[in-house]
Amino acid sequence: MAAAEAKAGISLRRAHAAEAFLRAEALDLIEIVADHYLQPHPRRNRGLAALRERFTIVPHGLDLSLGSAEGLNVPYLRALATLVDVVRPPYWSEHVAFTRAGGRAIGHLAPIPYTDEALEVVARNVARAQSAIAVPLALENIACPFDVPFATMTEGAFFKRLVERTGCSMLLDVANLYYNALNRGTDPFRLLDEYPLDAVVQCHLAGGHRSQATWIDSHAQPVPEGVWQLFENVAARAPLKAAIVERDENLPAFSELAAEAARARSIMRRCAA
Repeated sequence: MAAAEAKAGISLRRAHAAEAFLRAEALDLIEIVADHYLQPHPRRNRGLAALRERFTIVPHGLDLSLGSAEGLNVPYLRALATLVDVVRPPYWSEHVAFTRAGGRAIGHLAPIPYTDEALEVVARNVARAQSAIAVPLALENIACPFDVPFATMTEGAFFKRLVERTGCSMLLDVANLYYNALNRGTDPFRLLDEYPLDAVVQCHLAGGHRSQATWIDSHAQPVPEGVWQLFENVAARAPLKAAIVERDENLPAFSELAAEAARARSIMRRCAA
């Protein structure tokens, strides 16, 4: 069952920062993209301090590269540790993916093959991250429109073993799971049963679009009904602490995102009752 104190918010973008301050009561917490705050800058530091006074903040990383066999992006990890110290969040999150290979940044979240070897790599990298940042880590599933070759287990089974191995919780991106299922012609509710729902503390909610035969998790549209239905299923089964609405393109008015956050809050509270 969802936790009674589960909270809802948005992944904050600059266009909505001012109104978020003015309407802080509409949000229980905010998520920030950690990468936007890793380079010290007086104005950015003041903005972060002001956010910290108003909101619970959850930093969300993009470039730690937990799936890299060569190890973590160490400078990024150090900067992230400093940010977490400043923000003092209840937890922080990062993707199970790799963003670097052969010493080069590849510019996006790349999927890993779900194998025992990959599990060893990710578990080792997670342990390194946990040694540098004592705050609990939540691990997120990524969007991928195809099955990665050579996998020996499903993504859900991989995450189940990963959270058992590391003690981490999971950030379940419901939109990623939903669009991945559509692209494979699979029932997303059946896929959901494979994940460690008892370890899910946060969900991401977003809307994408279709490009020819492929669904793209573009964060460019309102959360679709299919994602809401899947989220309600999760909320009824997982110990959720939070749900975050993500929007990166075609940014709407703040009120639209706040309304989606309110809907997520209502679902979690109803499921917790």
